[in-house]
Amino acid sequence: METDISVKVLTTEDAWSSSEVQKAQLEDPAIRPILERKLNSEDRPSWQEIAPESPAKKRYWALWDSLHLKDGVLYRKWESDDGSSCRWQLILPKSRIQEVLRETHDSASGGHFGVMKTLSKTRERFYWDRLSAVVEKWCRECHACGAQKGPKTRTKGRLQRYNVGAPFERMALDILGPLSVTTKGNRYVLVLMDYFTKWPEAIPIPDQEASTVAEELVRAWISRYGVPMILHSDQGTNFNSALFTELCKLLGILKTRTTALHPESDGMVERSADHEATGCTPADMLFGRTLRLPCDILFGRPSDTPSSPNEYLDNLEARLESVHAFARERIKLASERMKTRYDSGAAGHYFKVGDQVWMYNPKRRRGLSPKLQQNWEGPYTIVKKLNDVIYRVQRSPNAPSQK
Repeated sequence: METDISVKVLTTEDAWSSSEVQKAQLEDPAIRPILERKLNSEDRPSWQEIAPESPAKKRYWALWDSLHLKDGVLYRKWESDDGSSCRWQLILPKSRIQEVLRETHDSASGGHFGVMKTLSKTRERFYWDRLSAVVEKWCRECHACGAQKGPKTRTKGRLQRYNVGAPFERMALDILGPLSVTTKGNRYVLVLMDYFTKWPEAIPIPDQEASTVAEELVRAWISRYGVPMILHSDQGTNFNSALFTELCKLLGILKTRTTALHPESDGMVERSADHEATGCTPADMLFGRTLRLPCDILFGRPSDTPSSPNEYLDNLEARLESVHAFARERIKLASERMKTRYDSGAAGHYFKVGDQVWMYNPKRRRGLSPKLQQNWEGPYTIVKKLNDVIYRVQRSPNAPSQK
């Protein structure tokens, strides 16, 4: 049975006009006195005038020098500490806050990200009094976000780190599905992501055969961005087939994979949200600019236009160089911080070749009640140590068959 799905399409009629925003700002008691004085080109009010007013009015008063008019609308000009970059934040009236948060957090482009990413995306475009507290409360009370939270993790080994230093040096890929079949016959999604810029791509595919994955990898990624040095995936048969292995060999790609039962090392698989490790959005890292989102169409956003193509290229080159250097430093710090936090709950188990161990394998077995199922197999003998947390084992000759 076919189901009609209603899709909201943004048009210029949906966008806020300057007069609508100005009207909403004038109706906000905390913003009105500042805006009126700016419109009349009056001086900043004295502290004696503002002292009896609300805390919100006082905080806007303190920002007087960074508040400017654009088309009669009040904006805050934010500059970085070194003055190398600036952005214009719309002073958002209280009546419009929920509408903005629905776009920057709840919508498809919002993505239901966590507090810090939603806060960064919102600050990029807007400012209002107690912005951080309002965004945090909105995210904490989001029903959809609460329903997706997972349980605490179990005991684990120490974290192994792998850092990268340039775009498209190392790439991750994974497959999502099966999903409902689309009108074009697709039921899986091939997800690819660059480890350095965190730039993601999602490609619909009809099946997860090795030939399909290899073809889409070349067509959708390699033909546009070039050949990566390293390709990282889980242990799916489609990624470890002879065809896929031969493709990597022909293109000179080093193929790596996750450890059995531990796919989290391929957890890369968000373009417009700041990534915690790099401190930048994937779009900033890859293109040197901020992506235009649906909320920018709805609410408007001023932009600085370069005077010539050469000026644009010079600015872009300088920005990319600065962003990549900043990201490399942030990745190192984030890696160290992540390892410290992860290892605080890790157990230091060390084995040597020849030791006999049990192997955890919680895979369900047909025809056997979970309560009667044994999750540990063995004993196994360690035949090789691959690194501090990964060992190659071989089933011992006297090991009983698993029930």
